[in-house]
Amino acid sequence: MCGSMIHPMTQNLDTVFAALADPTRRAILSMLLEDDMAVTDVAEPFEMSLAAISKHLTLLMRAGLIAQEKRGRVKWCKLEPDAMKTASVWMQGFGQFEPVNLDAFERFLEGELDTQC
Repeated sequence: MCGSMIHPMTQNLDTVFAALADPTRRAILSMLLEDDMAVTDVAEPFEMSLAAISKHLTLLMRAGLIAQEKRGRVKWCKLEPDAMKTASVWMQGFGQFEPVNLDAFERFLEGELDTQC
């Protein structure tokens, strides 16, 4: 039986995959592939409250997938690709997955966004 301690990398992967499991969060990541965005601009295309979008953004930040910074009075979001890279490296360890092609991943995210509209 394996020890009860969870390796820190595994905890991080759990957080990343949990964040990626939600279609709204994947759509947000797709939007941020284009450029940094103000939180209000991220929220605009969704039919949910700013508070609900903020919860999604918080989960993405905890997973390390995005970062936020305040510029004046506006909070901006930007993509942080390192967490995705860690997940990609983990999947490659099984030898069944090719390295993540970020262009292909962007097309995937755009396709996910298109199917939700």
